[in-house]
Amino acid sequence: MDPLLGIYTAVTRQTRDGKPEGGWHPHNRIGLETALLHYTRDAAYASFEETRTGTISAGKFADFVVLSRDILDGPAQQLLDTKVLLTVLRGRETWRAPEFAGP
Repeated sequence: MDPLLGIYTAVTRQTRDGKPEGGWHPHNRIGLETALLHYTRDAAYASFEETRTGTISAGKFADFVVLSRDILDGPAQQLLDTKVLLTVLRGRETWRAPEFAGP
């Protein structure tokens, strides 16, 4: 499952190739920030994990990704080209893209 594709689909109501034009049931589109919250905070709540995951705050697991761009700044289409550079679960690096030179 590709969460960035899922967020793109929720925001545009279209497939990766832009179909259908105008989006499927476009009245059901949601904003990018709302979609991001559904994939993070709300998913943690749905699985009864909201006290341990879903948001970045003191006392919670350090689960996060570093992306190749700020997905909140720009059109939804950029989500399709955004790369995951680093994945951290419970504070431990679990995956790093070869091109990511961060700490």
